[in-house]
Amino acid sequence: MHKPAGGAAPQHAAAGNRYDRLEWAGAFGDLGTLIPFVVAYLSVLKLDPFGVLFAFGLCMLACGLHYKTPVPVQPMKAIGAVAVTQAAQTAVVTPGAVYAAALATGVAWLFLGLSGLAARLTRFVPPAVVLGIMLGLGFGFMLEGVKMMQTDWPIAAIAGLGTLVLMANRTFPAMFLLLAFGAAVGLWRQPDLLHGLAQAPVGLPAPSFALSNVSWNDLMVGVFLLALPQLPLTLGNAVIAIKEENNRLFPGRPVAENGLAVSTGIMNIFSSIVGGVPMCHGAGGMAGHVAFGARTGGALVILGVILLVLALFFSAGVELLFQLFPLPILGVILFLTGAQLALGSSILPTDRNQRLIALLTAALCMWNVAAGFVLGLALHQMARRGWIRV
Repeated sequence: MHKPAGGAAPQHAAAGNRYDRLEWAGAFGDLGTLIPFVVAYLSVLKLDPFGVLFAFGLCMLACGLHYKTPVPVQPMKAIGAVAVTQAAQTAVVTPGAVYAAALATGVAWLFLGLSGLAARLTRFVPPAVVLGIMLGLGFGFMLEGVKMMQTDWPIAAIAGLGTLVLMANRTFPAMFLLLAFGAAVGLWRQPDLLHGLAQAPVGLPAPSFALSNVSWNDLMVGVFLLALPQLPLTLGNAVIAIKEENNRLFPGRPVAENGLAVSTGIMNIFSSIVGGVPMCHGAGGMAGHVAFGARTGGALVILGVILLVLALFFSAGVELLFQLFPLPILGVILFLTGAQLALGSSILPTDRNQRLIALLTAALCMWNVAAGFVLGLALHQMARRGWIRV
């Protein structure tokens, strides 16, 4: 069963992974988040493309085979935003600090998952706050998509209209149109990209142990500036919200908080070793994969294999390759991802107090998920004590 973006009905996963055209289309549903962060890490922080793509590729492959639903693997947004902006302005954040942040994040979530604390923490989060997080994430993605589309409205309008026309088409999925149109626009505006890609060397890079170059200063920056502020965001988006989204869409293949925490920990420890970046599972990523056709973990396997091939043989030309996809095209993907997530979580509580908590949490989560998460918990406690009445 294939529904357009915004379909709220549960999507039952098959017994195993599929690799049909819809899974191929859905595989690219999270590019609106993945490409901008990867390009920023490569261009600003000068991380080795091999390590970044190899970590993403292998983790996607493993998650697709393990979960058998489109549980995504995404860059951690708060860490990525702080790392890139600080690196552009100062020399405080280095590649070593990014690896240290991945290691610290991995150890923290592995401990929370194995000890059972991840599930215990989520029991203190009421349903209204969970709903607010998901709504806020969805609307936040839509707004970010609009910002990207504003860079070139004509291109965004053509891409968006064509995508909407094909969203329910099983023969020619909308994502294929977006990718082809985006590549054509990229080559039309930057014809030298094709020459640069043709000249990029092809070869197997020598792997290295990324943590060997991490200094004590890198460790301090990675832990206190990057990793610790990310923890509440990860709990809200990459544990609570992704569990809710997966179990709503795929009730036959439920996931649990502790398992998600453990996989987040393993992914980040591995990423820190090979030279990757901090990663997580995000509800928005699942919404993106589902919006464009994915119904099994096959979509993650497909994208993971593609990234592994790029890492192993074409990592020297990856930055040029990603430039093929203009920002407005990525904006269309991100906007439809947000619509899928927001509309799928649009049934508000009947209780007026809980409805207010959900809406206020969502409003703040559009700006900062961690802040919205904390506000939602505070409002819930105030409502329990009778301090809030609507």
